[in-house]
Amino acid sequence: MSAALPEGVLVAWFGDDFTGSAATMEALEFAGIPSVLFNDIPTQEQLARFPDARAIGIASTARSHGPEWMDRQIPLAFAFLAGTGAPVLHYKTCSTLDSAPHVGSIGRALELASGVAHERAIPFLLAAPAMRRYQAFGHLFASAPEGVFRIDRHPVMSRHPVTPMDESDVRRHLSRQTDMKMGLISLEDLRADASGAFDRELKAGARIISLDTISADDLATCGALIWERRGDGLLAGGSQGVEYALVEHWRRTGALPCRNQTEGAGAIDRMVAVSGSVSPTTAAQIDWAEQNGFRVIPLDASAVARGEASVEETATATALNAIATGEDPLVCSARGPNDPAVASLRETVSRGGLSEEETSSAIGAALGRILRRLLQETGIRRAVISGGDTSGHALRQLDIFAFTALAPTIPGAALLTAHSERSVFDGLQIALKGGQMGSADYFGWIKRGGGEG
Repeated sequence: MSAALPEGVLVAWFGDDFTGSAATMEALEFAGIPSVLFNDIPTQEQLARFPDARAIGIASTARSHGPEWMDRQIPLAFAFLAGTGAPVLHYKTCSTLDSAPHVGSIGRALELASGVAHERAIPFLLAAPAMRRYQAFGHLFASAPEGVFRIDRHPVMSRHPVTPMDESDVRRHLSRQTDMKMGLISLEDLRADASGAFDRELKAGARIISLDTISADDLATCGALIWERRGDGLLAGGSQGVEYALVEHWRRTGALPCRNQTEGAGAIDRMVAVSGSVSPTTAAQIDWAEQNGFRVIPLDASAVARGEASVEETATATALNAIATGEDPLVCSARGPNDPAVASLRETVSRGGLSEEETSSAIGAALGRILRRLLQETGIRRAVISGGDTSGHALRQLDIFAFTALAPTIPGAALLTAHSERSVFDGLQIALKGGQMGSADYFGWIKRGGGEG
């Protein structure tokens, strides 16, 4: 097989949240594969604005929805993605696997997406060593400031407010969400005969085959396995590790030059940020921001859940005042898992009989409306939305239909360029940060324009 890449779209993905979808785009774009991420199935006119794209994605809020939502949305999205002619289709999940049968079900999503691919089994790759995500002998590990933890002992993911991870075995976790038979290509298999191991799992009836990975060499092996089996169309599952693996394989075969973008976008005088994350990582980032010129403004999440619109107006007015006095506003619904606001919200949800899906959507939408007002009334051109679930619901409040990657920060939280039919949002520089992502000075890093930290 020739090392040269074929013409046209190479990869098309559907992401279960906005931050991870953007991370997939940056993994490709910064490696030299022109990429675009849409907020929904694009119109032909929107698609035509990116004629050079070699990778196309659609971001969604699937991670915060139940199976019924997936039944309605995923077949339509994958029908569009298959129509791009991409040989590799990808259902993009969070690298920390947070999901459950009733919300964000990866198993159900793969069932629905599998109808568009011809390969009999779905390679499933979660690991992304550049992000300190690893899989060994079927068990998932992820980093935190304190080190690397098995996912069911991770200080953030084991305490996730919606989908706490209590199982590190990827096959066991997914078996709660689908009846499709699981297989595994272990580290030993990768070093011996990965292709033969894949055939072994196929013969045993596996429909989802989980791939171990702890190193760049493992990524290259997995990338070769996925690319060489693409045939008339292959469906892969997992994190942006799928794209990291393909890039590593393409580079080692000479199909793609070895280059990475490192330039930043330049510093600006003023920016705004909103956060719906409750992770301790984000809490540390908010603390840093407060000590370095940002005005931290609480948004009463319990009041939002009760439908009290006045709290939105109060937070917006306070943020506008901060901008007027030379500060950068950071509006947040919580300052970590131990913030009393988190317990108050849980009590409100329980007493009101509200669903987690409705509550998450309401808080994210409120933060999005606040951000919209701030951008419209001030003309500020750089922003951050923190929180994987928050990002999707917040962005639905902005008239933005697509993103392209602008400048790197840490892997998975780049600075992006927004594309819109409205001038106030078109060209907006925005970062979408998952709750557990980034260094303590992340908000300052974005204000400086990203680039090498």
